[in-house]
Amino acid sequence: MNWRETAACRSEDPELFFPIGDEGLSQRQIEQARSVCRRCPVMRACGSWAVRHGEKYGVWGAMTAGERRSLRLGPGAASGSRDFRNLSSDA
Repeated sequence: MNWRETAACRSEDPELFFPIGDEGLSQRQIEQARSVCRRCPVMRACGSWAVRHGEKYGVWGAMTAGERRSLRLGPGAASGSRDFRNLSSDA
């Protein structure tokens, strides 16, 4: 079974996961999307997939595009970035 089939976001409005920015009013939308991600059984697989595939937009695995970009750039790219090197695979 593909991880996408059990994702909590499947029953949510897709627009929730694609705020128009990372600051201001968009911050509330990001937090709402993250709350869905935090209860998702495949959050780590989703985040890992988005980092590996260079997903440039949206909230994936509770991470914004900027957070994923920092992970791809490596350690020290941004302070406070999360370590997702041990994320589960697509399975």
